[in-house]
Amino acid sequence: MFPICLNRRRFLHSAVAGGAALSLPHLARARSKPAVFDPTPQEVRIKKEFEPGQMLILPRSYYLYLVTDKRKAMRYGVGVGKAGLEFTGAAVIEVKKEWPTWRPTDEMIEREPRSYAKFVDNKYVQPGGPDNPLGARALYLFQNGVDTYFRIHGTTQPQTIGQSVSNGCIRMLNEHVIDLYQRVPLGTVVTVL
Repeated sequence: MFPICLNRRRFLHSAVAGGAALSLPHLARARSKPAVFDPTPQEVRIKKEFEPGQMLILPRSYYLYLVTDKRKAMRYGVGVGKAGLEFTGAAVIEVKKEWPTWRPTDEMIEREPRSYAKFVDNKYVQPGGPDNPLGARALYLFQNGVDTYFRIHGTTQPQTIGQSVSNGCIRMLNEHVIDLYQRVPLGTVVTVL
């Protein structure tokens, strides 16, 4: 008898070459398994063409990236707009507010009058605080000096992070938006791809 030296790579190569891959379906599934969504802020590597200070949002993957250095960014998990309501393009953060007030847009009230009944036919503005849908902080997105009515903000619905459920805004967990708020100055360019 001679010793058999078989490592994982050699085993997989011989299994595929010998047609045995069909008898090992768990190996094929393991390769196509999608990455697990993790909303926890963490430093990640990013493509070199992005400059420090830039903010990128990738709605399909539910992540916001704040570029901190060449090829480095802080990544945060986010919730994004429902189909047809999402914001895309470039904007500038021109206003930042702690515990912001809130009133739904007229379009939101028109789309969902039951959900926003307390705002129908009046000028009521919900004060800032822990029950306010904008959460602990809000970053207001403008284009050419005009408010887009899209925001990056906290939320009272943490279970929606990693989903497409908002009326277009970018939602973050309150503790994450507080961290981002401290890092981002007015004038920061935000690109939603």
